[in-house]
Amino acid sequence: MNEPDVPGRVQPVASLREYFSDALDGALAHQHVSMDGQTRHYVVELLTLFSRAEALHASDDGKRGPKPLALMLKDALEAATEAERSAHLQRLGDVSLFIAGFFARSFARRLVDVDYHVAMGGRAYGALADRLRTGRRAVLGEVFAELAGKFQPLVDALNEISDAGYTHTQRDVLRLYEIWLKTGSPRARRLLGGLGIEPTSSARSAFAH
Repeated sequence: MNEPDVPGRVQPVASLREYFSDALDGALAHQHVSMDGQTRHYVVELLTLFSRAEALHASDDGKRGPKPLALMLKDALEAATEAERSAHLQRLGDVSLFIAGFFARSFARRLVDVDYHVAMGGRAYGALADRLRTGRRAVLGEVFAELAGKFQPLVDALNEISDAGYTHTQRDVLRLYEIWLKTGSPRARRLLGGLGIEPTSSARSAFAH
């Protein structure tokens, strides 16, 4: 018999893949995001892979930590073959999605914020989808097209998984407002509403201009 969930208590799971599968389903439902089964499977595998630091931090330059996104894009643009270009674009999209989804709060007061990762990742997946629209990899192209089109809603869902057990307080208002201004995140807006703040669309319009 499973023990009831207790906030703040570590819950045993049979496997990380099983945990991420259940957590993603719950977060997508809560964020009202529909997702094709193939795309959902891709995201679960991505989360399972990047749960190992060495997979996320793998780099060909011998340095610790993920390669900067701008350098990943440079690798894609300068790739010698279509296969290499696609691999670099996929890596750029995957890393952007994972970091934006699980480390959004850590970007506060940094030069590069979560909106940069959303833009870079979404465009990388979109470019990859365009390259795979026909042929034997067309199904994978559809996966990347959905990831590109739903990048921000998916980031919101991953933020929810990352924040499991975390209670937002008034101390988080500024950061949540900043995320909402930069990305239009529906989740950030809902959390602000729960803290008594109702942002207006005019604020985002002024920020964008």
